[in-house]
Amino acid sequence: MNLPDLSSTIVALATPPGVGAIGVIRLSGPMATLVADKIFKGKRLENQPSHTAHFGKIVSKEGRILDEVLITVFKGPNSYTGEDTIEISCHGSPYILQEIIQLCLENGTRMALPGEFTLRAFLNGKMDLTQAEAVADLIASESAAAHDVAIRQLRGGFKHEIQKLREELIHFASLVELELDFGEEDVEFADRNDLKILVSKIRNFTQSLIHSFALGNALKMGVTTVIAGRPNAGKSTLLNALLNEERAIVSEIPGTTRDTIEEVLNIRGIQFRLIDTAGIREAQDTIEAIGVARTMEKIGQAAILVYVWDVAGGMTLAEVHDDLNRLSKSSRLGKSDIVVVCNKMDRNPLFQTEWLLDPTLPEVHPYLVAPSPPKGGGDAQFASPERIPIDLLGSSLIPISAKNQMNIEFLKDKLFEAAAGEGVNTESTVVTNVRHHDALRRADEALAEVLTGLDANITGDFIAQDIRRSLAYLGEITGEIGVEDLLANIFGKFCIGK
Repeated sequence: MNLPDLSSTIVALATPPGVGAIGVIRLSGPMATLVADKIFKGKRLENQPSHTAHFGKIVSKEGRILDEVLITVFKGPNSYTGEDTIEISCHGSPYILQEIIQLCLENGTRMALPGEFTLRAFLNGKMDLTQAEAVADLIASESAAAHDVAIRQLRGGFKHEIQKLREELIHFASLVELELDFGEEDVEFADRNDLKILVSKIRNFTQSLIHSFALGNALKMGVTTVIAGRPNAGKSTLLNALLNEERAIVSEIPGTTRDTIEEVLNIRGIQFRLIDTAGIREAQDTIEAIGVARTMEKIGQAAILVYVWDVAGGMTLAEVHDDLNRLSKSSRLGKSDIVVVCNKMDRNPLFQTEWLLDPTLPEVHPYLVAPSPPKGGGDAQFASPERIPIDLLGSSLIPISAKNQMNIEFLKDKLFEAAAGEGVNTESTVVTNVRHHDALRRADEALAEVLTGLDANITGDFIAQDIRRSLAYLGEITGEIGVEDLLANIFGKFCIGK
């Protein structure tokens, strides 16, 4: 994929399409001011200083007034793109917007490609790649935490961290390269112990960034959280309790939920996409079979699985294990990604109510009490309870009563921990981009090879090669090293007017 012609003047709608009070059309390039002067009746824009706004009319070739507008002039290099830029603010009629864009096209501009304004800003040195990608993240942010991380990256936080790492590596790389020029002299300019200390320090930082991606991805994309379990386990009641509203229909009749229900819950800055699913069992009819199939499909897409277990419903421990094993295989989730919720504890007379108030439950209480299966029908029998070691089912085993809102806040805390690990800290650098994560991972692997080579006393040419690789991967993040296909792929995901 080739980059677009960057010498041309481009135009695009910078506000969302559709009817609105105001629409903004953006032009950028060497002919931006000239084109605007051709269609604008008011002050001559070519003679106006940068960062000024001017009222006037947009007039067609036939002299017909299309709209009264406000035009803002930004002269390069002091503009978003680094080029002459014009923004036309007009009424938000789709007809008016299309007519003005058409006039611009007839007078020498072309339609901008997705992300082309920001691409030009990057190529003109107004921002690096991490900042350019932060623009898209900022537009897409749906929570305060996601917004804060994007703002920090847009202001160059990530960029400065990476640049600092590269500068330190470049210093040593140049010394190693200098040694190669004096290969016959057998001299050593780069102290191997100092290099080992530096590389170890850089690896500690890169690994910290790599580990932050779990949190960053959760902040940026949200966390797909599937609520699953047997029919009538209280899944829909739990969804309602988490949302604190009656979102799903609740009934004592098993199999009430036939299709998935999706809602968004914000827990301390992270968006959880909660998905209530049909109960897992042998379907009683065709419609329920479709619902169960969709349940398994959603489980396969889950980042976190909340398994709801009705502790008063007579399930045996073996059945619980069978469910968890089957669901974990379907989802390929790790133990830390599966939260086992022991619901309807209010109906279990052997359960100690004070357990619900103890946040150290998994560590303090080695067992939970669940009923034995019912004999001859009727309610579950509590006289001979099974003792359930917590470590058999995973670390996140949480007793609740969804109906009575018991322990729901504790469950939210556990969901947050499962998604964010150590928590949201927007003051530190958080990796939110898959491309950055992959480049950091490869840079860290190259640095590990440097350490291995130093321990093995290999020659400087091999050490220099591994340092160059790590520098290249770090350079890919900020765009100091890149290729056309990479840039086209990144900016092709932007909206048209950005």
